[in-house]
Amino acid sequence: MSKAQGDSGGAWSRRGSGLAAILLALGMAAASLALAPNFSGSALAAGSNPSGLPIPRFVSLRSNEVNLRTGPGLTYPIDWIYKRDGMPVEVIEEFDTWRKIRDWEGTEGWVHQSMLDGKRDFLIVGGRRTMRLAPQEDARPAARLEPGVIGQLLECDAVWCRAEIQGYRGWLKREWFWGVYPSETF
Repeated sequence: MSKAQGDSGGAWSRRGSGLAAILLALGMAAASLALAPNFSGSALAAGSNPSGLPIPRFVSLRSNEVNLRTGPGLTYPIDWIYKRDGMPVEVIEEFDTWRKIRDWEGTEGWVHQSMLDGKRDFLIVGGRRTMRLAPQEDARPAARLEPGVIGQLLECDAVWCRAEIQGYRGWLKREWFWGVYPSETF
């Protein structure tokens, strides 16, 4: 060892110092593992997520520019930039003030909680959809919606959801959009 590594100007030469160094290194490794963030999801299964809210859950983007990062922190690189305020996303994990989200195409990454809104929005998927004035297939149309249209969910039963899009209100079959779980009602 160099002189800078000794304790009083000389090289370490005491008996047992090698064992002490190994024990110190093992102790530091164990401490770092205990303090390292756990992204495995096991803590989430026990219900100990930071927000206390259910996981998974749907939320929406709060801004027209939201950075999706590869990890939970500003030091992680930006993987994607979302440009759609109100786009629904699914929170699938939490770490401190960061939320791991999934979009309708399956892309996953981390965003700061301040970029998310608890408002329930949806995204039309598949083909053109007809929003109805009542929750029935033969009800009068309220609006015709193109894929990619975003709106707000007001309530959902087992088959239909009441929604609002740019001042139009009506009912959509839940299979026509992304942003609600199959058995979820509210």
